[in-house]
Amino acid sequence: MKKAFLFPALGLFLFVTANQAFAQSTDPAYKLVWADEFNRKGAPDPKNWAFEKGFVRNNELQWYQPENAYVRRGKLIIEGRKERKPNPNYKSGSQNWREKREAIDYTAASLKTSGLHQWQYGRFEMRGRIDTSPGLWPAFWTLGVSKPWPHNGEIDIMEYYRGMLLANVAWGSEQPYKAVWRDPRKPVSSFSDPDWSKKFHVWRMDWDEKAIRLYVDDELLNEVSLSETVNRDGSGFNPFHQPHYLMLNLAIGGDNGGDPTGTRFPTRFEVDYVRVYQRAP
Repeated sequence: MKKAFLFPALGLFLFVTANQAFAQSTDPAYKLVWADEFNRKGAPDPKNWAFEKGFVRNNELQWYQPENAYVRRGKLIIEGRKERKPNPNYKSGSQNWREKREAIDYTAASLKTSGLHQWQYGRFEMRGRIDTSPGLWPAFWTLGVSKPWPHNGEIDIMEYYRGMLLANVAWGSEQPYKAVWRDPRKPVSSFSDPDWSKKFHVWRMDWDEKAIRLYVDDELLNEVSLSETVNRDGSGFNPFHQPHYLMLNLAIGGDNGGDPTGTRFPTRFEVDYVRVYQRAP
C-alpha cells in the first residue's frame, strides 16, 4: 500500500505519496516526465490510457473489454475472466479467426497510451506482479508510432508465457508483417525462488540513441545495439529512432500463451506504477 507523508513547507503541509517521493529520487541523470501511480479509484485515468477492444491479435482466446481494468488500493488490476458470451462479430462460414468464433470464452483488458502520450528514448519502469498460471500471457511493451507492424518497432519490456520471461526487441524484415527478433528467454524457475510469482518486481528499459537495455530487478536480460535495428526492406528506416507508446495487457492462450483450461479464474496482472524518465538537459 502506498503511504503518505506530510512535509512542512512555508507554513503549509505538502501531501506526497511514498511512490511519488521515490519517483523523484532515482538516478540524477534522469528526470521524471510522466507517471501513473494508480492512486485514483475506479477506471484507469482516461487522460493516460485508451483501450483495445475485441479479438485483436495472435489468435488469442480473450475478448478485450475496458471493464476488466480497474484501480483499487493504489494498484491497476487487469483481470482475466472465464465468462461465456456471444461474439458480436460472429459470421457463419467465415475463415477469419475473429469472426468464426460463435462465442467468447474469456475476457481481459489491454491498455495503451497511443494518441495520448509517446516518448523517444528514456528510462521506462513498471512495478508489477504477474500470475504465471498456464495459458496466461501478460505484457508491458511499446510500439512505434509510424509504419505498420513490425516495421514500426516493438519492445517487450516484460512478456511472460509458458514458464518464461521474455525481453524482446523486434523490427522489420524484408517481408511485410514478418519481424526480425532479438528474444532471449529466462525460465522463471531459474530465479530459485518458489514464491517469485507471488511478489512484485520492477521491469525497466533504458533506451537511448545507441542501444536498448531491458532489465528485471536490475538484472540485464537483453541488450540490443540500434546499429542492428534498421528495417531490412530497403527503406533505411530505424523504428527505434522514433517515438513509441506504451501498452499493458493480459492475453490468454493464442499462438504463444498456452492452454488455460487448468487455470483458476479470475486471474490478475497487478501494476503498482508506470514511470517514464528522460535525461535531464
